[in-house]
Amino acid sequence: MRIAMVSEHASPLAALGGVDAGGQNVYVARLSEELARRGHDVVVYTRRDSLDLPDRVPLPGGAVVEHVPAGPAESVPKDDLFPYMPAFGAHLARAWGHERPDVVHAHFWMSGLAAQIGAQPHGIPVVQTFHALGTVKRRHQGMRDTSPYERIGIERQIGRTCARVLATCTDEVVELGDMGVPPRQVSVVPCGVDAEHFRPGAGAGRTPGRRRRHRLLACGRLVPRKGYDQAVRALAQVPDTELLIAGGPPADEVWADPEAERLAGIARKAGVTDRVRLLGAVDPDDMPALIGSADLVLCTPVYEPFGIVPLEAMACGVPVLATDVGGHRDSVADGVTGRLVAPGDPGAVADAARALLADPALRREQGRAGRDRVLTHYTWRRVADGVQRVYRRTLAEHELSKEVA
Repeated sequence: MRIAMVSEHASPLAALGGVDAGGQNVYVARLSEELARRGHDVVVYTRRDSLDLPDRVPLPGGAVVEHVPAGPAESVPKDDLFPYMPAFGAHLARAWGHERPDVVHAHFWMSGLAAQIGAQPHGIPVVQTFHALGTVKRRHQGMRDTSPYERIGIERQIGRTCARVLATCTDEVVELGDMGVPPRQVSVVPCGVDAEHFRPGAGAGRTPGRRRRHRLLACGRLVPRKGYDQAVRALAQVPDTELLIAGGPPADEVWADPEAERLAGIARKAGVTDRVRLLGAVDPDDMPALIGSADLVLCTPVYEPFGIVPLEAMACGVPVLATDVGGHRDSVADGVTGRLVAPGDPGAVADAARALLADPALRREQGRAGRDRVLTHYTWRRVADGVQRVYRRTLAEHELSKEVA
């Protein structure tokens, strides 16, 4: 199969941990690599954000990243990229006129817009993964939502007109239904994790200095919606325990970050400044060891479209304490691989953390169960199996629709 991945802001080549670089980048990179290893011809189209970038860059396994000229060749916040999507789509239309893919897989709503512009002249079916929905973001962020006004309307149109929506969790199917996207048009395939890289005991001895206290770890992009403030507030009710937060700018710059400053203020008011450590960006090679050094991994956002961190923790054999939202409801088996608690309730986080920290045997049991769950459901091989089936179903339905027409 010739597969075109469109990921306008989330390049598989980007360094993780920045404001606009996170789980989507990992998803696009690893899915593309896995599909290419199976013999598919995979090209990832992402926006050129530097003049120094080559036109095409190979990925491990045989996929290729192609940099699309759309807007200035410099870093632009993703919420400001909307005006450049027509140019992005026009470039795709020209490229696909020369070499037509069998199927297009668009990632995020702006990629969906560009993909439909590029695919429509050539009659190419588009599979859409939103990764996050504007309706959910606006519900939780309200006036703080910086997405373009047009986002929700365009997402609704894309969801209703694309060949198939590939959702990453069952919670998303309900949200799409509320947008008018019928469930029969939606397939669910989760995100995945590299279970060889993230494994129990990986990189032992390469972790930040450990003191004689329990360790909680939270990691991901250093942005308010990740809910690190809930973890900091909970820490005040969990004695003899430290909280490490990994993500954001490099360690020597992290305290200048606005979210870091906000968290520092919360820690001061809660009286836990001496027990909170912001590590800044952590090298991906060091993440398994860091996760493995924790007694619990906390994932406490008020909303989460999917969330790869719980998978990374479970792959390392560490229990997860997560809010009962979005993709967490699928990935974290409450009482089996960790705990799910109500969002926005640091007291509930503290209660669950204290109970788990007091029971080492239960943590070991849940850690083993988490590892087993990842190997059964969430390896990239399993994910690629599911995505491949969606592509083949989409192509079969597309051919049938042409015959009927």
